[in-house]
Amino acid sequence: MRRKYIILIIIILIYLPVTIDATVLYIAIPTLSEALNLSNNQLLWVLDIYSLIMAGLILPMGALGDRIGFKRLMLLGTVIFSFASLLAALSNSAYMLITARALLGLGASIILPATLAGIRHTFTDDKERNYALGIWSTIGGGGAAVGPLLGGFILEHFHWGMIFLINVPITLVVMVLIQKFVPVQQVNAQQRLHLQQALILISSILMLIYALKTSFYVLDWKILSLFIAGVIGLIYFIRMQKSTDNPMVDLSLFANRIVSTSIIMAVVSMMALVGFELLLSQELQLIHHYTPLEAGLFILPFMIAISVGGPFASWLMNKYPLHYLASVGMLMCATSFMGLAQINFAEQSNWAWVWMVLMGISIEIALLSSTAAIMSSTPSEKATSAGAVEGMAYELGAGLGITLFGLMLSYFYTQSLIVPQAVIDHVGIQHSLAETIKTASDLTDKEMAKQLVTAAEQSFSVAHRQVLYVAGGAFFFLAAFVYLRLRHLKQQVSH
Repeated sequence: MRRKYIILIIIILIYLPVTIDATVLYIAIPTLSEALNLSNNQLLWVLDIYSLIMAGLILPMGALGDRIGFKRLMLLGTVIFSFASLLAALSNSAYMLITARALLGLGASIILPATLAGIRHTFTDDKERNYALGIWSTIGGGGAAVGPLLGGFILEHFHWGMIFLINVPITLVVMVLIQKFVPVQQVNAQQRLHLQQALILISSILMLIYALKTSFYVLDWKILSLFIAGVIGLIYFIRMQKSTDNPMVDLSLFANRIVSTSIIMAVVSMMALVGFELLLSQELQLIHHYTPLEAGLFILPFMIAISVGGPFASWLMNKYPLHYLASVGMLMCATSFMGLAQINFAEQSNWAWVWMVLMGISIEIALLSSTAAIMSSTPSEKATSAGAVEGMAYELGAGLGITLFGLMLSYFYTQSLIVPQAVIDHVGIQHSLAETIKTASDLTDKEMAKQLVTAAEQSFSVAHRQVLYVAGGAFFFLAAFVYLRLRHLKQQVSH
């Protein structure tokens, strides 16, 4: 009995850094940009490579756990995560930090299925397992919630590298505890790993996103070739999934319109979550000159609403039809984006928190609705595959949210930036506020620097509002789409 809860403590200890690292860097954007002289494109890679690597590898790493046992899987993931954290803390260039974040994503993709497998094998009683899963879920939401606040506190008092360095002692302790308390499991040596399929998928995704990001700055035959290669890779991956007897992703799930709609909801909801945090953290620090800790505290109500909104959303799901609840969740999110686009965050903080809490709850409703729809319409023998695909959708949505919100912000920023031609001739076109501020600080002509910063801040505020309006409009459309797609849910499930 005692060993069960020691193993649960071990799982909590290693899962917490994984969840924190998903959000901790949002507050550090201005600091990282200045410390490592990051371009806007490099900054987006630092942020989203973590989620993209997880999205591509989480399924085969779950299969690896069946093959070697969750003890070895957890130990392997912890070692990689520890090394990657140290590498990230010592990074002195953009490419070194991007590489470290990719390795962190690899470690996280191994740790996540290991923690779930650990709970499944350790707690054989259903009630005890549900209790353990509840704690696991709370840690997931709580870690994401505390990430920006922890990042702000660290940046207030320490070097930015400490954001990653704090993972190292935790992971070292976990390694010792795993070796001492976690028993070796029986394994399935015949379990297929799908590593080749995973590498094709993740390579294709990365090529497409690299081409998309780079084409914003320069478009030539190399970028087009890379984009075409990514498309061909995805087509080949899909054909492979259809032709193999043991695919990594069960594409037959997507033939069910409820499942496919719910996956879209999961991806878009995660895009909204991380995209909004990306915008807000920059707005607060670069425009309103909040400290990292103040910015973390400002964002906290949004993350808490997401973390604790689960019970409220569950209560609603037991009272109202799923298609109503899902579409209302999308509609609330759209309304929140529109409301946030019309306020000044520094001067109307109370209204900002109201809209942020509403958005957090609406995102949680959307995520739970998508899960419920998938579980209610998926045959029991495919429930595990459906859950794994949805988990992959969450991580893919997080990565895409950073990419798309970041590119929209950069586009509207450059379109609305109005400065004298003499300034443009002297410094060129800048694609982000952080880049512009860095350029202005290097100018010897202080009057020109002042003009540039003032114009850049005004342009960023305009761009921020425009991105929020676009996101709000997209969610209004999605609300109608979800309602029309899910309104016949009961009839479909009963057949």
